[in-house]
Amino acid sequence: MDARLLDVLVCPLCKGPLVYDKAAQELVCNADALAFPIRDGIPIMWSDQARSLAATERAK
Repeated sequence: MDARLLDVLVCPLCKGPLVYDKAAQELVCNADALAFPIRDGIPIMWSDQARSLAATERAK
């Protein structure tokens, strides 16, 4: 994942910051408790493609 891209990407719902989870290949929005997948190096920023985070995952 390109660091320059991470600097400009925000959550499409709340416009808040995203945290890159390298192990899971996801961009995580803690405010909305959503994880957006990264497929073949491309972030999929559609809310219907995001998975909901469990309460224990939000504190990463």
